[in-house]
Amino acid sequence: MASSCTQLCLPCRHFLCSKTVASTWQYCTQVRHCIAVTRVPTKIRNGSFIINGNPIISQAKQRWKQQMFCYSDLAANHLATPVKEDNGVEEMSTAEVVPYKSPLLPIARDALLATESQMSFDLDAAAEFSALEVISDEEAVNISVPSAIPPASTSLRDYVDQSETLSKLVQLGVNLWKLEQRPNVGSMLLRLNFNTDVAPRLLFLKEIGVEDSRFGYIITHNPFILTENLEQLQSRVNYLKSKKFSSETVASMVSRAPYLLNFSVKRLDNRLGFYQQQLNLSASRTRNIVVRLPRLLCGSLEPVKENLKVCEIELGFKENEIQHIVIAVPKVLTANKRKLTQIFDFVHNIMKVPHNLIAKFPQVLNSKYLRLRERHLFLEYLGKAQYDPTLPNYISLDRLVSLPDETFCTELALATLEDFCLFQKTL
Repeated sequence: MASSCTQLCLPCRHFLCSKTVASTWQYCTQVRHCIAVTRVPTKIRNGSFIINGNPIISQAKQRWKQQMFCYSDLAANHLATPVKEDNGVEEMSTAEVVPYKSPLLPIARDALLATESQMSFDLDAAAEFSALEVISDEEAVNISVPSAIPPASTSLRDYVDQSETLSKLVQLGVNLWKLEQRPNVGSMLLRLNFNTDVAPRLLFLKEIGVEDSRFGYIITHNPFILTENLEQLQSRVNYLKSKKFSSETVASMVSRAPYLLNFSVKRLDNRLGFYQQQLNLSASRTRNIVVRLPRLLCGSLEPVKENLKVCEIELGFKENEIQHIVIAVPKVLTANKRKLTQIFDFVHNIMKVPHNLIAKFPQVLNSKYLRLRERHLFLEYLGKAQYDPTLPNYISLDRLVSLPDETFCTELALATLEDFCLFQKTL
């Protein structure tokens, strides 16, 4: 009984003491280590699996498979061979060998199968996006790298290369440095698509007669026209044409007053009615004023009302005189109040020009105060400051403020330009 037990234990002792089992046990340890490592939860990004945050290449996968199968085959071959005792014990026949099944073999095979089934899809998907895989030059050239768009910036200059809309607007002559100073305008322009948002509005402006060279000016001063509804823009143009504004006139008004088409038909109608009633003008004269200064339909009415009161109460003009002044120089309605009163005070109180002559030549109210003062003092120095048309050597107020310096000196002052320059240095 003891001998049979000894014979039965020989495979076990030989298995535990052999060098082959030592290497087999080393492979088993590697298997368990790989199982522990590969059971780390995976992360999914954009439909691909990533193990431990790093992709696993196909070469490592194949090498791991080969090691596991070598271990399995080695263990199987070892257990199937007869055992020979070194200390003189007779070799057992193949029939007498007790089939010993190592507990390591099924564990290794089961681990291999479980790990293989768990990682087969993971490894294939991760290897497809591997950063360590060697690719050819042609594949490297075909890789498209998205351009980096700054998440935030204080200047639209940083987005011109990445935005088609901004690059096309620059080509049209739009001053982006002016637009970026206005709140929320830069963000609005970046959200616009050139083909669907910008191009249809530019085509509309071209159809109503606006020249291409004016696109940059219009968008620079009124970028919000790019967000206006095309049907509403067309309805406003149709309204102006119904008020007997010609197509050429409408195009000219839009080119010089970029905000004109941003206002509703009701507001445009109210503005035209206001000027016609306040100034007691006919429809044709009202159109004449608006055509010459189209921003009257865009700006606030409060400065206009204030200037009309200033002309009537502070400056002392009569209603018909105010009417004549506005028809001749519409800018008086939007002029700075301080500048208007300063020029009138100098002309009326210093130059001694009466109200009727100022109303007859209202261009003097739109002139530069410094030029008017210098020329009057020079004429007074020469003894030729005479503005009464009933007296000899009369000098018209219109010519006084409109002629260039050289013509003023030779025709009105009868002096040289050098004399006038020397006199200016004494002021």
